[in-house]
Amino acid sequence: MLMPRQKTPNLSLPLLGGGTFDLATETSSRGTVICFYRGLHCPICANYLKELEKKTADFAERGVGTIAISSDGEERTREIAEKVEAKGLRFAYDLPLQLAKDWGLYISTSRGKTSIGIEEPALFSEPGLFMVTPEQTLYYGSVQTMPFVRPHFSELVSALDFAIANDYPARGEYTGAL
Repeated sequence: MLMPRQKTPNLSLPLLGGGTFDLATETSSRGTVICFYRGLHCPICANYLKELEKKTADFAERGVGTIAISSDGEERTREIAEKVEAKGLRFAYDLPLQLAKDWGLYISTSRGKTSIGIEEPALFSEPGLFMVTPEQTLYYGSVQTMPFVRPHFSELVSALDFAIANDYPARGEYTGAL
């Protein structure tokens, strides 16, 4: 389990359009929102990423970068980016499943074709949403065991406004005896 205020695992993946996303060298002044999604096969992911695309400028105004990541390869990632009509949202691909597990994501097995007729990969990670500080420590984290009931980006933007205004620390950091 990742712990607030502790360093997250390293994350360096190829970016759609060229280059590399490397969490250790991100330059956003207040951190990065990392949205792990299931892949092209998931219609809920496409709608969720459309919402993130719409909020990417709002995050940027607050000094926060955004990235969408899955274990899909480059071609499937390109397809979902086109479906989402991504302009500001970056997409990274080829997430190794061991790294997904290191981030605390759940791993699922294929059930064949989805409701939109796209084959699921043999193994893929379930969704997770994280905000990581510029020092690469966990500020916020949420993981799901399935595609339903995800945090809303508009609420995260509002929470970020509160956190900035009140210098609100990451919570859930206690690891001592109970």
